[in-house]
Amino acid sequence: MLRTLLLTLSVVAIAHAELCKPDAQNAFKVRISIKTALGDNAYAWDANEEYLFKAMVAFAMRRYSSKSTTQISNVLLCNVTDRVSFWFVVTDSSKNVTTVPGSEVEAAIRMNRNRINSAFLLTDKTLQFLKITSTLSPPVEPSTPVWLIVFGVVLCLIVAGIVFLIVSGIQKHKKKNKESTERENLEEKVEVTLENGIPCEALDLKAGHINGIFAADDERFTSL
Repeated sequence: MLRTLLLTLSVVAIAHAELCKPDAQNAFKVRISIKTALGDNAYAWDANEEYLFKAMVAFAMRRYSSKSTTQISNVLLCNVTDRVSFWFVVTDSSKNVTTVPGSEVEAAIRMNRNRINSAFLLTDKTLQFLKITSTLSPPVEPSTPVWLIVFGVVLCLIVAGIVFLIVSGIQKHKKKNKESTERENLEEKVEVTLENGIPCEALDLKAGHINGIFAADDERFTSL
C-alpha cells in the first residue's frame, strides 16, 4: 500500500513537472519587484508569499467561474528565482494531469487583477504577468459633480463679463465728462479776435470797456 502511494505521488510529481516549466503550454511567467515598489518596507518572498499567490490565483479562478472547483493545490509554481520571478500553471481540478486553458486563466487574472495587486501591495508595473496585458484602472470620479463644475465656470464667466461692462462704462463716462469739462474751459477763456489784422481783446459785455481816448480827455478837465 505504501509503495503504491509513493508510486502515485511520484507519477503526480513528474506530471506536474511536465506541466509547469518555462514556455509550457498554458504557463505564465510572473516577475515581481518588491524592492522597487516598497523600498525599505519591502518584504521577503518566501513560502508563505508563494502560498498567498496560489490562493489568490485559485480565488481568481473560482470567482471567474461560479462552477469552478479550483483549489490551492491546483496552482503550480516552478523555476522560482531570487529576483523574484517564476512560472505558474493551473491544473484541471477534475483530472489534475492537464492544465486549464490559458485563455481562461488570463481572463480570470484580468478580472481580479486589482485584488491580486492589493494582496501583495503592488501594482501592474511591479507585479507583472508577462503574457497578460495590464488592466486599466477604473476612472477616478471627482468628489464634485461635473455639472456643478461647469455651472461654476459659466457663472464666473458671466460675473466677469458684467464686471467688465460696468468698469468700461464707468471709464467711458469719466472720459466723456473730462472732454466736456475741457470744452467748457476752452469756451470760458478770453477770446482773441482780429480787427483790421490787429488782435484785440473781446469786450466784456457785463463790465463794459473803457475807450482809452475818452479816458484821456476826462483827465484834462477837473471836476467843478
